[in-house]
Amino acid sequence: MRDIKAHIQESTSFIQNIIGFRPEIGLVLGSGLGVLADLIENSKVIPYETIPHFPSSTVEGHAGELVAGEIKGKGVVMLKGRFHLYEGYEGQAVTFPVRVLKALGVEKLIVTNAAGAVNMNFQVGELMLITDHINNMGRNPLIGPNDSNFGVRFPDMSEAYSRRFLGVAKRVASKQNFNLREGVYMANLGPTYETPAEVRIARILGADAVGMSTVPEVIVAKHADIEVLGISCITNMAAGILEQPLSHHEVMEAAENVKGKFLNLVVGIIDEI
Repeated sequence: MRDIKAHIQESTSFIQNIIGFRPEIGLVLGSGLGVLADLIENSKVIPYETIPHFPSSTVEGHAGELVAGEIKGKGVVMLKGRFHLYEGYEGQAVTFPVRVLKALGVEKLIVTNAAGAVNMNFQVGELMLITDHINNMGRNPLIGPNDSNFGVRFPDMSEAYSRRFLGVAKRVASKQNFNLREGVYMANLGPTYETPAEVRIARILGADAVGMSTVPEVIVAKHADIEVLGISCITNMAAGILEQPLSHHEVMEAAENVKGKFLNLVVGIIDEI
C-alpha cells in the first residue's frame, strides 16, 4: 500500500508540473470516443508511457494520452484510452489513473464507453446514461488491505452514478433535441464478446447494455468520493439479437458515426456541472 501511495504521488507531481493547474472535472474516454479531447483549449498532451507508473494502453481506439486544458472555461483532464482487466492488468493498475485524477484535484468524473445493447428496444448509435451497473467481472479493485486515506473499507454503492448529474444530462439532451436512453450496464471480463446465452442471462438480470470496462473505475471513484456520470455509446446489438458476427471494427465505426451527438452532449454537461 505504501508503494501505491508513493506511485500516485510521483505520477501526480509529474503531471502537475506539466499542466500547471488543478482540474475539477475528469473524463475517461472509451473506444473511438477520444475525439472529445480535440475540443480542449490550451491543451497539454502527455503520453501515458512518459508518466511514471502509468500502465500502457494496448487496444485499438485507445490513444494512450492524458490531455488537460479547458472546456467552457472549466479545468478538465481527459484519459484518452483506458486499461482493462482482459489486457492482463490487475484491478489496482486498471484503476490507478482514477487515483491520480483524484490526487490532481478531480471531484467530478465522466466515464464513457462503447457498449452492446441487450435491451432490444435500443438502436445502434444511441447514447445511454448509466443509472446503475452489474459487476460480472468476478473481480473488485478494492480487494486487499484498505487505506482509509483513500476511502472507507466498505463503500456504499447505492448511488454509484450521481442522480444530480443524470438530471443535468437529461436537461442538456432535451435542449439539444435528442433522446437519451437510460439503463443498467453490465461489465463482463472479456476479451470475448458475450455468447447469445450470456446475453439472455444479462437481460434476465436486468442489464440493458454490456461491455468490458467502466465498473472498476466507478468503484474506485466512489471509494475516493468522486461524483460520477456514466455514458454508454451503443455501438452494436449484443450477440444473438441480429444474425451477424461482432467485431471491434464495427464498434469503432459506430462510435465514429455518433461522435457529433456525443461531443455536443458532453460539452453541454461540462458547462452545467
